[in-house]
Amino acid sequence: MASLVEARRQFNHATVFDAWQSFALQLSRAPCGCCKLRYQCSRKSPQGVPRAMAKIDESRLFIPVRIAVLTMSDTRSLAEDKSGNTLAAMIAEAGHTLADRALVKDDVAAIRAQVQAWIDDPQVDVVITTGGTGFTGRDVTPEAVMPLFEKHIDGFAAFFHMLSYQKIETSTIQSRACGGVTRGTYIFCLPGSPGACKDAWHGILKWQLDNRHRPCNFVEIMPRLEEHRRS
Repeated sequence: MASLVEARRQFNHATVFDAWQSFALQLSRAPCGCCKLRYQCSRKSPQGVPRAMAKIDESRLFIPVRIAVLTMSDTRSLAEDKSGNTLAAMIAEAGHTLADRALVKDDVAAIRAQVQAWIDDPQVDVVITTGGTGFTGRDVTPEAVMPLFEKHIDGFAAFFHMLSYQKIETSTIQSRACGGVTRGTYIFCLPGSPGACKDAWHGILKWQLDNRHRPCNFVEIMPRLEEHRRS
């Protein structure tokens, strides 16, 4: 029992972060399948392991992405939609285009219909939803959206939980945030709090939706998302 207690004392956020960074380093040793580039940072972790480095390539011209925002709520209006407003502001600040915005009730059919409409709209590249990712009876966003996914972006949920854990620790387990891609459209389902939306945007989406982000980003592979339908 004493050894277990001591192990728990030694287990901390830095350990989790360094373990994740070591895993990222292993991935970085081979060229990325998307861009065939690799970068390595000279900084050292506490264990002396070089950390993989991501960066913005300022020599590239920024390409704005067209993003639609959907809020799920049985009680709020658009004017009262703090999470939707937060996302819209961050999208604009990053230089992207707010292609559309809507608010629907926590209803599977209504949510799926709106997301499907944006998938079918050539003027929408990315859909971000907020709300309905918990475990209560009214939380049905994953049930509405995930059946539309052709491919799941499993790493999005994993990385989101890693970021969330640093702030709310084990409470992150109550979120079912998820991501996927369908017919060339990226879809990300976030929790309903403004804080969770900020975590997902500043920690993941801001970078992956920037075509200048190295070594990889979602934007540069957009032209290839539908290549199987053109062959």
